[in-house]
Amino acid sequence: MVDTASRSADADAPGLVGAVEHDIREDAFPIKGWDHVKYYVGNARQAAHYYSTAFGMTLFAYRGPEQGYREHAEYALKSGGVVFVLAGGTTADSAASEHYARHGDGVIEVALEVPDVDKNYAHAIKQGAIAIEEPHDLTDEHGTIRRAVIGTYGETRNVLVDRSGYTGPFMPGFVAAEPMVTPPPKRFFQAIDHIVGNVELGKMREWVGYYERVMGFTNIVEFVEDAIATEYSALMSKVVANGSRKIKFPINEPAVGKKKSQIDEYLEFYGGPGVQHIALATSDILAAVDAMRERGVEFLEAPDAYYEDPEMRERIGEVRVPIEELQKRRVLVDRDEDGYMLQIFTKPQQDRPTMFYEIIERHGSLSFGKGNFKALFEALEKEQAKRGNL
Repeated sequence: MVDTASRSADADAPGLVGAVEHDIREDAFPIKGWDHVKYYVGNARQAAHYYSTAFGMTLFAYRGPEQGYREHAEYALKSGGVVFVLAGGTTADSAASEHYARHGDGVIEVALEVPDVDKNYAHAIKQGAIAIEEPHDLTDEHGTIRRAVIGTYGETRNVLVDRSGYTGPFMPGFVAAEPMVTPPPKRFFQAIDHIVGNVELGKMREWVGYYERVMGFTNIVEFVEDAIATEYSALMSKVVANGSRKIKFPINEPAVGKKKSQIDEYLEFYGGPGVQHIALATSDILAAVDAMRERGVEFLEAPDAYYEDPEMRERIGEVRVPIEELQKRRVLVDRDEDGYMLQIFTKPQQDRPTMFYEIIERHGSLSFGKGNFKALFEALEKEQAKRGNL
């Protein structure tokens, strides 16, 4: 059984996700926190084994043909407050199979836990949200979950969930499941920090305005093309967040450059807009990276020059581990007026060069690693060149 209270406590862990003091009762669109992220994948059983093994997540619930769900097999995994649901089609014409044929493995739902689904949905629709599923109940012997769905960029959906009246393993229809592999003694990450979307050229402001209008989010950070650029490519990005700053959605669009940017590559291979990466908050990035590398996860490699730059070292100052230890693992570091942060990015986690992950450890900093953009982009372009897509 998922302990909803303990999941929320993990997600609210201080110093991890950049949350600020905020009373959600003041919001027209109140959000308690992240609920889960659902993927459509080519083979859910194998994907669940990969995330269990490589990411240290724990399988805890399942539903599929055995429970009367004939078109999909769905595996729910968790790590602290992070819950991923991996859904694969069991028929060629299922929603997951058709989505996979167009996009490869990718996120279909970003679910948010809210106190009143009907109130949130009514506000969103009044403000021009894309209506997909009206509020409705899902019920089994463990109680009732209230749910509604609104659209966002591409085929991605924002699901609104109220699970206050439910005590089952995860969602109605799911049964408790045993872990696929022995869970690690210490989890690698425990919360979602932010979820990044890629949209087409000229669409970023439109979707920022959508979240501001529909969910009452605020544009908290903006990066223009000069800030996120190399000799060859560039992008523009804005970050919207709710009042508590628990829910943060950076939205990227490509900018004109000499060559194809990582955003262009994503849009081409994903077949349109979608979730680019999920940032996972950890309390020990060195241990997480060591464990994940040992299990086969590949990370982007920042160059030695990044760590040996005297200006960077002076700007960063003292952090909890020697720079040499960060260099050994290729972990990036950045500092702002509130503190510092450590971060590293995986390579794409599927055959298409689309979705990847960020592992982040925050020490006061509320930023997104602006000082690391050049090193990160150069590492990304190096991988693009290997694929022949730069």
